[in-house]
Amino acid sequence: ACPNALHMILIWGNAAYPFTAMKEEALWREETWRLELVVDDIDPQIHEWVKKGKYIGLYGGDSVEWMRRFTSTAKKVAVAAGIELELVYVGKSKETKERLKKIIETIGRENLSHYWPDLTSTWYFWTRLECMLYSKMQHGKKVEDDCIMSEVMTVLSYDGSEQGWATIWFGSTEMARAKGDMIMDSFMRFEAWKENARLKGFVPALREDLKDLQTPHHCNRLILPGIEGGIPERVICAECGKAMEKYFMYRCCND
Repeated sequence: ACPNALHMILIWGNAAYPFTAMKEEALWREETWRLELVVDDIDPQIHEWVKKGKYIGLYGGDSVEWMRRFTSTAKKVAVAAGIELELVYVGKSKETKERLKKIIETIGRENLSHYWPDLTSTWYFWTRLECMLYSKMQHGKKVEDDCIMSEVMTVLSYDGSEQGWATIWFGSTEMARAKGDMIMDSFMRFEAWKENARLKGFVPALREDLKDLQTPHHCNRLILPGIEGGIPERVICAECGKAMEKYFMYRCCND
């Protein structure tokens, strides 16, 4: 049996049977970084939106003020771009249940976006991403040459930061992503890349604009839970490729 059996079940469900290392490798060989891998069956509505040709915006964080600004701006940009955009709040992995409940209540009350009322869905979303990272590490993969691992680490580092973040998807594989301040900067200057969006498509144009806005200055944090499989000695920053510094954090949350 594979030591990653639980990880495999969370990532692929019954398709992971017979839960061997060989099966795990085979599943990863067939896998790509796609929306279906990220959200699984947590929210069937997302898959329906994709079929209808809608754009999907997954976003997270714990600043309600940023969420208000982001969702409002994103909706205006979608109208200006002539696209249908559905926004979904995916929470924050290390946030307390009480805090998440309050955030979700605010999102619902103010009709900011879609959200998952069951906190188990939020737990499942983040746990699966962590499982993907550990599975890749167990197989000796490196962020420098493994696209899925790089993307997973990027989203987890966004989650570990103190600001919001968003990924914008079209179809299964077309995606742009950024931390909260950068995606807001890009949306605020949409007029500058509106024509590019018309010519190349919204997501490719957004990705190009985000690249133009990128600076060498950044501070990414990757918070890994102490689960079976150990903590890697060396972790590479998915944004710049440098080795990240290691810190220890102890936490007690009664909620």
